[in-house]
Amino acid sequence: MKVFNQLDRIEKFYRLITQRRTGAPVEFAYRLGVSRTSLYELIDELRSHGAPIVYSKSEKTYYFSRPYEISISCIMRPLTVEEVKEYNGGGIFSKILFFRTLQNDLSMVTLPC
Repeated sequence: MKVFNQLDRIEKFYRLITQRRTGAPVEFAYRLGVSRTSLYELIDELRSHGAPIVYSKSEKTYYFSRPYEISISCIMRPLTVEEVKEYNGGGIFSKILFFRTLQNDLSMVTLPC
C-alpha cells in the first residue's frame, strides 16, 4: 500500500539523516527508492515544516543542523461502540452511500441508518 511505503520511506529518511549516513543525493535517493527530484521535493517539504536539513559536501551526507525530530505513527485497531458513537455524532452506524451509474450520469443516494 502506498501510504505505508511512504511512512516507511520517511522513517528511513529520518534514520539515515540522524545517523549522518545518507551519502550523496543520488545515493540517498537510491536508498529511499525515489528519484533525485523526488528526494529534493521531500527535503523541500520537510524544510517548509521547519526541518533544519543541510548537506555537508566534505562528509557527503545530509544532517540536521540542530536537534530535530520526525515522529509519525499509524494506529490501526477496531473501535469500541462508544468511540463509534463519538465519531458519528451519537449514531452507531454512519450514513451509507450508494453509487450507481446510469449511462453517463453518476447519481448518489444517501440513506440514514
